[in-house]
Amino acid sequence: MIIDHLSQTIQLKICYFGPALSGKTTTLKSLFKHFGKEDRVLSIDSSVRRTLFFDYGTIVFENKQWLLKLHLYSTTGQDFYIITRPITLRAIDGIIFVADSQNSAYYRNLTSWNELCNYFEEDFEKIPKILAFNKQDLDDKFNTSEFLENINSFKYHNLKTKNTAAIYGEGIVESFEELLELILKKIYKSEMISLVE
Repeated sequence: MIIDHLSQTIQLKICYFGPALSGKTTTLKSLFKHFGKEDRVLSIDSSVRRTLFFDYGTIVFENKQWLLKLHLYSTTGQDFYIITRPITLRAIDGIIFVADSQNSAYYRNLTSWNELCNYFEEDFEKIPKILAFNKQDLDDKFNTSEFLENINSFKYHNLKTKNTAAIYGEGIVESFEELLELILKKIYKSEMISLVE
């Protein structure tokens, strides 16, 4: 987070994290498409359209008092490039964990969530985050309540959940807006800024 009171600018870093093929890149591209900026997402893909390092793009909002610049990333889900994940996660202000809701992906989601927790240790509880259960348009989905119980979701005060279908853009903007709200409330409570409208 960078807050420049002189230029009245706030810069935030948000990251989409989750297991391979959960829909992180599709989610990010769907969000940018909503804002008419789908050509602004930079991706480093392999020959089979899999993210090698990260996807990246920026979105800017402005009101009468502040300019809000959001730097959005998605990490690679491929374990071969696991070294890149902690680098991409440095200095983040919020996370959207994109879970693959299919039964076959249940344990991959748990493994990915635990990996994410380990990067931040006790600080993870404080980071604003959305757990997006993606691929809700498909059959054979696991029980989300059971998953939340498995990760002890009750201990996270800055966690909200959302059902999404990234390929159709369902729940994508809402997840993003709710994360932004969690981040801005945290900034406001810390009194780093006097007003966010």
